[in-house]
Amino acid sequence: MANAPAHAFASTLKTFKTASGKSGRYWSLKELAKQYPSVERLPVSIRIVLESVLRNCDGQKVLPKHVEELARWAPNAERIDEIPFVVTRVVLQDFTGVPLLADLAAMRSVAAKLGKSPKTIEPLVPVDLVVDHSVMVDHYGTPKALDLNMKLEFQRNNERYQFMKWGMQAFDTFGVVPPGFGIVHQVNLEYFARGVYKSASDDAEVPVYYPDSLVGTDSHTTMINGVGVVGWGVGGIEAEAAMLGQPVYMLTPDVVGFELTGKLREGVTATDLVLYVTAILRAEKVVGKFVEFFGPGAASIAVPDRATIGNMAPEYGATMGFFPVDEMTVAYFEGTGRTQEEVERFEAYYKAQGLFGMPAPGQIDYTKIVKLDLGTVSPSLAGPKRPQDRIDLGQLSTKFSELFSKPNDANGFNQPAERLKMRYPLATAEGTPGGVTIGNGDVLIAAITSCTNTSNPSVMLAAGLLAKKAVEAGLTVKPHVKTSLAPGSRIVTEYLEKAGLLPYLEKLGFYLAGYGCTTCIGNAGDLTPEINDAIVKNDLVGAAVLSGNRNFEARIHPNLKANFLASPPLVVAFAIAGNVMVDLMSEPVGKGRNGQDVYLGDIWPTPKEIDDNLRFAMNAKSFRANYDKVKTDPGKFWSSIKGTTGQVYDWPASTYIAEPPFFEGFKMEPHAADPGIRGARIMALFGDSITTDHISPAGSIKESSPAGIWLKANGVAKADFNSYGSRRGNHDVMMRGTFANVRIKNLMIPPDVNGTQEEGGLTLFQPGGEKMFIYDAAMKYIAQGVPTVVFGGEEYGTGSSRDWAAKGTQLLGIKAVVARSFERIHRANLVGMGVLPLQFRGADSWQTLGLKGDEKIDVVIGGELRPQMDVKLVVHRADGSHQEVTVRLRIDTPIEVDYYKHGGILPFVLRQLLAA
Repeated sequence: MANAPAHAFASTLKTFKTASGKSGRYWSLKELAKQYPSVERLPVSIRIVLESVLRNCDGQKVLPKHVEELARWAPNAERIDEIPFVVTRVVLQDFTGVPLLADLAAMRSVAAKLGKSPKTIEPLVPVDLVVDHSVMVDHYGTPKALDLNMKLEFQRNNERYQFMKWGMQAFDTFGVVPPGFGIVHQVNLEYFARGVYKSASDDAEVPVYYPDSLVGTDSHTTMINGVGVVGWGVGGIEAEAAMLGQPVYMLTPDVVGFELTGKLREGVTATDLVLYVTAILRAEKVVGKFVEFFGPGAASIAVPDRATIGNMAPEYGATMGFFPVDEMTVAYFEGTGRTQEEVERFEAYYKAQGLFGMPAPGQIDYTKIVKLDLGTVSPSLAGPKRPQDRIDLGQLSTKFSELFSKPNDANGFNQPAERLKMRYPLATAEGTPGGVTIGNGDVLIAAITSCTNTSNPSVMLAAGLLAKKAVEAGLTVKPHVKTSLAPGSRIVTEYLEKAGLLPYLEKLGFYLAGYGCTTCIGNAGDLTPEINDAIVKNDLVGAAVLSGNRNFEARIHPNLKANFLASPPLVVAFAIAGNVMVDLMSEPVGKGRNGQDVYLGDIWPTPKEIDDNLRFAMNAKSFRANYDKVKTDPGKFWSSIKGTTGQVYDWPASTYIAEPPFFEGFKMEPHAADPGIRGARIMALFGDSITTDHISPAGSIKESSPAGIWLKANGVAKADFNSYGSRRGNHDVMMRGTFANVRIKNLMIPPDVNGTQEEGGLTLFQPGGEKMFIYDAAMKYIAQGVPTVVFGGEEYGTGSSRDWAAKGTQLLGIKAVVARSFERIHRANLVGMGVLPLQFRGADSWQTLGLKGDEKIDVVIGGELRPQMDVKLVVHRADGSHQEVTVRLRIDTPIEVDYYKHGGILPFVLRQLLAA
């Protein structure tokens, strides 16, 4: 057998020693800097990616030129170099993880049919799935809520959980953390992340160690950036490729340095800070860039607060929000139960690499520097429809009143001003008017929920302390508010109990409802029928206040139009106040004992009170004991699930899991096709900020929707519909829910006489202009052999990294999306599913082309397909005239050209694996 070729940078392999004298080898960036001196001034995040490129330089997938290109990274160079980044591991949550497991199972079925070993399809890096997206807040405000919600979760998701158990036994490198442990990102921070790793096959006496890095199938994977780990969210499509040994390919990024100085004032929380950071960075247009925090202010921020800022990277649009490793990181690893050996190795490795410590101003060359003095941050919320729209707490009341009457295109609610303060009696369960009234701005959901804040001890303890003071002052929560507490992990419940604060949260209705991503992803559960009736009958603008990171339209609850992100203590305060038009900076939160006015300042915890309780939050023994139970005591519900066994899945009949159609008619050679498109019909004309929440099926399934009709036809009762997220393993449900969001507006449909645009997943089928569901039109076009295209505006596809936004688009027969600009993940996912992303140039748009929706479209690609080439868009109008415009092909890299030619990333990877 021929010897493996010598490593092109073999001289950079060096040895380091830990404090207790243990040795490890590592690929030294300091050594590489002797050849490329600029390495010493590279952003820390770029150097960590460079280490991976250096270590994996095999002359095949990763070439010496890739090492050189990244080592010569310049702050403001043109971004044309493609980096093949091999990650250390992959993290999944259950909504995105199930379809990914279904794809792997389908690949094994193909391998078996072709007479190959199914074991050819096996993740080559560790893959961890956390079941955290399936719990719903059906029960709340009762000590039994957690148990009742979990029982319902297991009833609804039995088929999915059986499938996961099959995956655990079929794949060697695939592990599952069962429901009830916590949110994926918190489990990632507290348990999965081990600092530095060695390969499972490295049994040398002195093994090679390397930094943790990952991709995850949730856009908030960036929470891990708070502990110096390079990682971000990708679609399930890209994660699959990474699992199966493909590098994650990306263009060399710009890196924006974010210099923090000063310190936060009393009464200002980590949530307030992150809402400032989000608004600043959205304005800086950091989409597709790395953001790296540095300076004395960054060094002073505790790791949970860093993780909170990293978590919101998708909301400010960056690929990452990265904090380098320093003493704070080491202390966090110690406090969360890593072994002494792991912590020692972690610290020694980063020091040997010259990557330890928070960079000071002037130490690193960044593309651009943004600055924030922490002392200028004030209490804030964000909303009512987007996380980047920050509002000072003292201005919320005024802002809501203004937006109430503003038009929809100004982010408003388009309501007559005279209706703002009107209140309506709520019918009781018997149908007679009760004593409770509801009105506009009423807080109908108050949820301490989502990964951003619910594991951050300072804000969670602040919520508990505020609840304690509120109860002692005699305050109560308004009867129309649905309250819930969904902590990031069991550890949070433990420290709230030890601090004696949980009973006070419970007295205000914030009982433990579940461990998982609840309200933030539309798993808030329903409101009471009386409240729903009152909202619909009176067209009320009801509000949710949640400690989450997402508040896009119709996401929290289909009937709530105003959704505000806030810190956990503010969530409690607004539950007491009961309406977002109460100005908490100047008006009482409510009336306490003897009818006395109680103000926010009276119940807001002091920094000393929070600090005194922080000692309960960091207990290494508690962390270790908790996570040991993943294997030893996964819970009675999980233990009772019986999964099928074997290397190939047998695909039993199920409305949850079905064999995906992406490999139908699979052959080892890709089908050669003209990449252009001829005679396409327009499926939709969309405005700006169409999110993947608008495109991808999410939240509850309406009975009258195509998905609801299909489920009923397949014998599923309305009560058992569950959510779109839970049915992501079934393409029949998902394709029917694509572009079916109740708030999506297809501007092809003319507005009514009042200028109001009809909402919902509708289109006009051409020729003739018959109005129907997008799904129904898609099936008719496919039956006729007619391709379709979608037009959009700016920031098409922002939102969660949802592979179904791309998969559903492809299954509906849509061949291209033409937009003013694209969000990073969604653009890559469209290519990964064989859909062309095309970008208008300059001031061009579908509006400047005067499109109405009855035109036919050609996409003419001259010559060989190349990254970012100009292509011709030809519009054929109904009157026989035509118009041409040049658009940019957003297939950005050579590997993406290959993916597209193979019909997508999945057939490409499958062909590679089977050929090997």
